[in-house]
Amino acid sequence: MIYLDYQATTPLAPEARAAMLPWLEEGYGNPHSPHRMGRAAAAAVDVARGQVAGWFAGDPGRLLFTSGATEAANWALKGALAVAPAGRRRLVTIATEHACVLDSAGWLASQGVDLVVLPVGADGIVDLDAAATAIDDSTALVAAMLVNNEIGVVQPIAELARLARDRGARMFCDAVQGYGRVPLPLGDCDMVAISAHKIHGPKGIGALWLRDGVTIVPLMHGGGQEGGIRSGTLSPALCAGFGAAAALAGARMAEDAAHVAALWRRARAGLAEWMLNGSAEARYRGNLNLRQDGVDANRLISELRDLAFSAGSACASGSGRPSHVLKAIGLGDHQARSSIRIGFGRYTTVDEVDAAVARIEAAAARQKEWA
Repeated sequence: MIYLDYQATTPLAPEARAAMLPWLEEGYGNPHSPHRMGRAAAAAVDVARGQVAGWFAGDPGRLLFTSGATEAANWALKGALAVAPAGRRRLVTIATEHACVLDSAGWLASQGVDLVVLPVGADGIVDLDAAATAIDDSTALVAAMLVNNEIGVVQPIAELARLARDRGARMFCDAVQGYGRVPLPLGDCDMVAISAHKIHGPKGIGALWLRDGVTIVPLMHGGGQEGGIRSGTLSPALCAGFGAAAALAGARMAEDAAHVAALWRRARAGLAEWMLNGSAEARYRGNLNLRQDGVDANRLISELRDLAFSAGSACASGSGRPSHVLKAIGLGDHQARSSIRIGFGRYTTVDEVDAAVARIEAAAARQKEWA
């Protein structure tokens, strides 16, 4: 199997696995217990927290572990709107956001929040003029994704944050696809959601970073183990794996970026007849979202069973609906269903990219010949 679905999840780094094993075996104590095993587990959690928060060094704040980025985004949006000052009931977000943000925003709208969903251009970049109009003195929160999970486009977070701060609003950034891969615009953000399994860590753990002075209410109740505002027993093993993956990503960031850029150039050259979805410049190059008329993406995936790639986000697969991201950049249903997403990263080889490109090209040509 050639794995090319790095936006959905990444292979577990050997270093992360090694960091997890002691806490899955003899170090199974509850990190919230006062005895020696509990204290050892708590110490492992503290080390991991420091490793994950190392990416936020220099920006005063605290990092709270969650079950994943979906929980972190739900918590940020709902928790911030719950304590928003009187008269600030507007939430501004973008049409291409992840479902965890758009669905949370929709739920808040059902509770009386004034929701504004900003459009994007054909390049996938938010319309800043529309943002400037929408972000007003009634705005409590602006929510935007750093790197889009479907098309890899990088949004102008700094500009959006400036508009938010000029109006006294908070800025939330879903940095899941950017954390460990591209520089984080931390100086511009009040809350940031991240996830372990996008950076070669384990599934089932993420984090929410809160700038000092930012207050949110709990999403879950029952003990307040994490920072006094997030309930539930932490897994030392998951924390340790996240920490090791974060430290490794920091050490390898330049090397990983150069490797991904080289793979991008090779894959793009091999699929030159395909149209690129989203900006060619403002993007993370580990994501290649392409379309070709006359190709059925789902059929292509079915035919190439030994290649792991996708037609969109893993969260929306199986819904039968065209990607909301591709619709937002102006593609029709037919074009959206002719689009594929190829994702590669640290452990992808040049030979794997070459083999996958050749197989995709051949299968697409057969489809068009038989159409």
